[in-house]
Amino acid sequence: MARLVAFLRGINVGGHRVKMDALRGHFAALKLRGVETFIASGNVIFETATTDLAALERKIERHLAAELGYDVPTMLRSMAELATVGGHRPFSSGDMENETNSLNVLFLRAAPPAEVARAVAALNGAKDEFRLKGREIYWLCRGKISVDSLAAPLMGKALKGCECTVRNLRTVRQMVGLYGEAPGGKAAKRVSCVS
Repeated sequence: MARLVAFLRGINVGGHRVKMDALRGHFAALKLRGVETFIASGNVIFETATTDLAALERKIERHLAAELGYDVPTMLRSMAELATVGGHRPFSSGDMENETNSLNVLFLRAAPPAEVARAVAALNGAKDEFRLKGREIYWLCRGKISVDSLAAPLMGKALKGCECTVRNLRTVRQMVGLYGEAPGGKAAKRVSCVS
């Protein structure tokens, strides 16, 4: 069994409210095991024997659309992939450790084509920097995104329809610490900040 994380886009933003116990129930209905949620922003951790993750993404999306009445783009990552994302340091130490900066990760369904990668790189400036690595875009905003960044709407245009969802790097690292595999294949110790 592999432990995976489903990053769901658009959960508990705007008018799309879903209680976490209901969300866990939707995943359990798909015969996924050990279903847990982490904070109320659409992070679902579960175990599965399925190896076709693209098919599983589509299955989850179809099920959630039928149950919730709207599309929920879903990006799956293994715990090993998430640990790699959480440990990556794409920016200078000063920027990575500056608590006034926002560090975020855009999880994409697939690695973007070259023209999208170029469009994202063209957004780099004094306020915002972006680094693409595989299916993730790391986003450094010097300041707070909601107040200081104009890059968010520009990023949407640069991605040209590539499906993605954004998470704070701190959230990613917390999830790895709580749900990742410890050396020897044993589950990491869980603490009680699930919802």
